[in-house]
Amino acid sequence: MTVGREPRFPVNTPCECNNMNNNVLDVHTFLDDRPIGRQQKTVIVLGLLILMLDGFDTMMMGFIAPALLQDWGIGRGDLGPLMMSGIIGLSIGSLLAGPLADRFGRRWVIIAAVCAVGIFCITCAFMNGLHTLTAARFLTGVGLGATMPNITTLLAECAPLRRRSLLVTSAWCGFGMGGALCGLVSEHLIQLHSWRAVFITGGVLPLVLVLALIIWLPESLRFRLQRNQPHERLVAATNALMPGSASASTKFINSEQSTCEATIRGPIALLSRNYRIGTLTIWLAMFMGFFHLYFLSNWLPLTASAAGMSYSQAVTLGIILQVGGAIGNFTVGLKMDRYEPNRIVSIMFAGCAVFTLLIALFSSSFAMVGTLVFLLGYVLMSANAGCFALGAAHYPTPIRATGVSWVFGIGRVGAILGAGSGAVITTWGLTITDIFTLLTVPVLVAAMAIYFKRRLRMKAVSTVAQQRI
Repeated sequence: MTVGREPRFPVNTPCECNNMNNNVLDVHTFLDDRPIGRQQKTVIVLGLLILMLDGFDTMMMGFIAPALLQDWGIGRGDLGPLMMSGIIGLSIGSLLAGPLADRFGRRWVIIAAVCAVGIFCITCAFMNGLHTLTAARFLTGVGLGATMPNITTLLAECAPLRRRSLLVTSAWCGFGMGGALCGLVSEHLIQLHSWRAVFITGGVLPLVLVLALIIWLPESLRFRLQRNQPHERLVAATNALMPGSASASTKFINSEQSTCEATIRGPIALLSRNYRIGTLTIWLAMFMGFFHLYFLSNWLPLTASAAGMSYSQAVTLGIILQVGGAIGNFTVGLKMDRYEPNRIVSIMFAGCAVFTLLIALFSSSFAMVGTLVFLLGYVLMSANAGCFALGAAHYPTPIRATGVSWVFGIGRVGAILGAGSGAVITTWGLTITDIFTLLTVPVLVAAMAIYFKRRLRMKAVSTVAQQRI
C-alpha cells in the first residue's frame, strides 16, 4: 500500500485476494485498469445534468429572495424559516435515501427523487402564503437530498479507482453551473414575468430529465452482485460496461465485500471501528463547509445589497461564486487523484479561510470583492466536493450509499444553521466586513478536521506497514 493515498480497504483488513483465474471476475477491481467506457461516460453526463438541476433548485431562493420581499412586503428576518425549510428537507432526504439505495438500488431511488423535485418545485410556484411556500420548499428539498448522495455513490461505483475522485467531483461541476445558470435565468424571468416563473422552470426541467434517466441510467454492477441478481443479468451488466468481459462461465466475486466485514448494515456501521475516525472528521468538515456555503448562497445577494451594491451587482456576486465553484469542482478531482486526497481537501478549506478574510478586509471595492468571491467559490466548493469523494472512497459497497448520504445529511445540518443564522445575523446591523470575518471560523475548523484525519490515517498505514515487515 502506498503511503499517502486513500486505502482501497480499511488499513486493518488488507485484501489478500489475487485473481488468477480468467473465468473469475472481481467486480471490485474490474474497472481499475481499463479505459473509461461508453456507459461510464453516460453516467457522468447524467450525473452532471442531475446536479445542474439540483444546483438550480437549491440556489434559487437566494436569487428569488429580493423579489419575494418586495412582492409580499415582508422583512428579511421573515425569510429564515423559508430558507431553512428546503435545507431541512435536503438533510432528511439525504439521511433516508442512502439506506433505501443500499437496500433497493441506486437507480430507482435517483429516478423517484428527481421526479419528486420537479413536481414539488412546480407546486411552489402556486403558493400564495409564506407558510405554504415553506412547506412546498421542504418537500422539494427532500427530493433534492435523495438525488445528490446517490448519484455520487453510483459514479464512485462505476469509476476506476485511479479516476474516482475526478469523476465524482467533475459531476459536481454541474451543481455550480446550475447555481450560476439559476442566477442568470432568474434575473430575466423575474423581470419578464415574476419570481413564480423561476419555480416553474426549476420544476419542468427535472421532469424532462426523468425520461432520460429511465432510458439510460444503469444500476451499479457492485450493487447487482451484492443483491445476488441472476447470473445472466450480471453478465449483461458487465458486458454493457466493457463488451466481451463476461460469459456464461464467468464467476463473479467482490473482494471488497469478503474483506471488509460488511455484516453490520445501516448508519450504525459508519461508526464501527474501521470507519469511525474517518466518519466523524468528514462529518465535521462537511458540516462546517456547508454552513459557510449556504450562508453565502442564500444571503450573499442581500448582504451585498445592504452594503450599498446595486441589485444587479449583488446577483452578479452570487453568479461569480457559483462559476468559481464549478471550475473548482473539476480541478480538485484531478489533484486528489494525483496527490494525497486528504491533504488537498484540507488545503482547500484553509484557502477558504484566507479568501473569506480578504473579502472582509477589501469589501469596499466591487471589482476586488468579485475577484475574491470567485476564488472563494473555487476553493469552497472544491473542498466540499472533495469531502464527497473522501466519503465515497471511505466506505465499501454494502454501506457506501448510506455512508455518502449521511455525509450529505450531516452537511445539511450545517447548511440549515448557515441559512438560518443568516436571518439573524443580517438583522444585527453588522457590516459586510464583520460578517465575513465571522465566516472564517467554520472553514478553519473544517481544515483542521481533515488534517487530523490525514495524520491519523498516515499513522495507521505506517503501523500496518511495520507489522507486515
